[in-house]
Amino acid sequence: MIKNLLLCYLMSIVFTLPANAAEAPKIHVHIDSVVSAGDVRPVDGITSSGQPDIAALEVFAEAGYVAVIDMRGPHEDRGIDEKNVVERLGLDYVELPISGHDAINIDNARKLDAILASYDGPVLLHCGSGNRVGAILALRHSLNGADDEEALSYGRTAGLTGLEAVVRKRLADD
Repeated sequence: MIKNLLLCYLMSIVFTLPANAAEAPKIHVHIDSVVSAGDVRPVDGITSSGQPDIAALEVFAEAGYVAVIDMRGPHEDRGIDEKNVVERLGLDYVELPISGHDAINIDNARKLDAILASYDGPVLLHCGSGNRVGAILALRHSLNGADDEEALSYGRTAGLTGLEAVVRKRLADD
């Protein structure tokens, strides 16, 4: 029921977008009720979340998302065979494991930037809670010219919480 209501809502957004807009706006989805952990945070064509469940992945696929980027480490339990579910739904599944504070770094922000640049469509980016996603997105935002406070604010919008001190240190180091 919730999935059908969300899909109807999404479709109403898609079909009411301006037909002759110079640049079509990115579609952002807010579907807290179908994500098993954490909030869903849309920023710049990227939806940041905690671990999605099968119902959430189905909604993202139906909404036109093109990829799921999983930032959880290989040892973390997802509760589902995420790779197979995502691929069965017709989306790309990309692993970018961010495990531990050392993995919150500029190199991984560059890797994420390259991955995101390869997609023309909305992408779901997740970890367990959204905290690692927000951390790497903050560093990526800095790489793309934002000052430190703008980068941190952007990261917070995407889920940065407990890793803010680590991000601040990385920003100061660069």
